[in-house]
Amino acid sequence: MGSFNFAKWIMAVGLVTGLLSVTAAHADNVEILNVSYDVSREFYQDFNAAFSRFWQAKTGQAVTINQSHGGASKQSRAVVDGMEADVVTMNQQTDIDLLVANGKVKPDWRSRFPYDSAPYTSTIVFLVRKGNPKGIKDWDDLVKPGIGVIIPNPKTSGNGRYSYLAAWGYALKKFADEQQAQTFVSRLFKNVPMLDTGGRAATTTFIQRGIGDALLTFENEVLLITRQFNPDAFEVVIPSLSIIAEAPVAIVDSVVDKRGTRQVAEAYLDYLYSEEAQRLIAKHYFRPRLPKVTAEYATFFAPLKLFSVDEVFGGWQKAQQAHFADGGTFDKIYLPGG
Repeated sequence: MGSFNFAKWIMAVGLVTGLLSVTAAHADNVEILNVSYDVSREFYQDFNAAFSRFWQAKTGQAVTINQSHGGASKQSRAVVDGMEADVVTMNQQTDIDLLVANGKVKPDWRSRFPYDSAPYTSTIVFLVRKGNPKGIKDWDDLVKPGIGVIIPNPKTSGNGRYSYLAAWGYALKKFADEQQAQTFVSRLFKNVPMLDTGGRAATTTFIQRGIGDALLTFENEVLLITRQFNPDAFEVVIPSLSIIAEAPVAIVDSVVDKRGTRQVAEAYLDYLYSEEAQRLIAKHYFRPRLPKVTAEYATFFAPLKLFSVDEVFGGWQKAQQAHFADGGTFDKIYLPGG
């Protein structure tokens, strides 16, 4: 573990899940809630401040942006159950499709903003302890006996689902056989000692509690740790193949129409595509969409062969039903006797 001061890191990144807010100082105030996933909190802290400045300069109106973070599917379910989010900023399509199915978001949400309403992407890479004592270089090393792998629960975490699907896609390319891919992923999850509900909780397990030999998580999380918080204790392993993780956003129509916040909510999501926001996205180690900004930050990100959920699994709806619905492949792999 070295000299890593985890308590300091917790304070720096706001580890405790809860509501954060950024308020522009102005008497005429509008308030919105962004419900998001676990490891986006640091980016949105900075983005909210930038948008508040932009909105007040443009309209003269102050804006308070409240923020809620947690496992993506738990967050989506909370909105279904009554959390009044004006916008949702998730890490996979199915968590917004759930809101569509429950009448919270209109079906055309993907066409409202550029790039299918996904202003940035990420991918799944590995975080290992300094010196990589177990010699972990690729997916094959994660299924070896005696390797502890930390992955959040694919039933509650988009992070976990991307990790699962990345492993499956790698195995499918290697073996060209669905049954062998299932066997490979089953072996990987036999090396998972516990399932945290979200990505940041899994990071806590790996870093603070010292459990496991490799953490599978979003690229931005491992780069944040190894480039800013403790480069002396951990390092990044880039696998030979991984998955494109798109981060879709949507207006929660049922809420903004009731609260009269549609204008500011739409502007908030639209501003994610501005050059200022895209540069913030890159600085927080997410992969930006604007070509100009992508070129500026090209050296931030290791070259990596990527595949999409559409290419390998026929889209998120098919992947969700086959792998993560109750009784799906993940339940058969992970439950005792599966």
